[in-house]
Amino acid sequence: MKTVLVVDDSGVVRKVARRMLEGWLFRVEEAENGESALARCDLAMPDGILLDWNMPVMTGPEFLAQLRRRADGARPKVVFCTTLNDVHHISQALAAGADEYIMKPFDEDILREKLVEVGLLDDIEQ
Repeated sequence: MKTVLVVDDSGVVRKVARRMLEGWLFRVEEAENGESALARCDLAMPDGILLDWNMPVMTGPEFLAQLRRRADGARPKVVFCTTLNDVHHISQALAAGADEYIMKPFDEDILREKLVEVGLLDDIEQ
């Protein structure tokens, strides 16, 4: 079973993402900011990460930079999930090492499509 770490300061967003991911048979871990997400990655590196941009303590881009410098930090597929939808932020996220980028609010179809694109979910899985 693959593990996805949902990193967002909003408990509601984490809950919604968890419900979708568990429906596709992922094991889900949660973190409320980049610092706690790094601590979870140190315990067990997830297969995928849904990552918010704006969070207290450590932002998404700060987390991603530190993650990618870790020994196994290139392995997780990282999908930014944020309200920041301008070309500058999208290109900045991809340059920092994100694999994909989706806008909030997202629905099951959008999230499933991105997970298929990054190889975390088979196209035929529901």
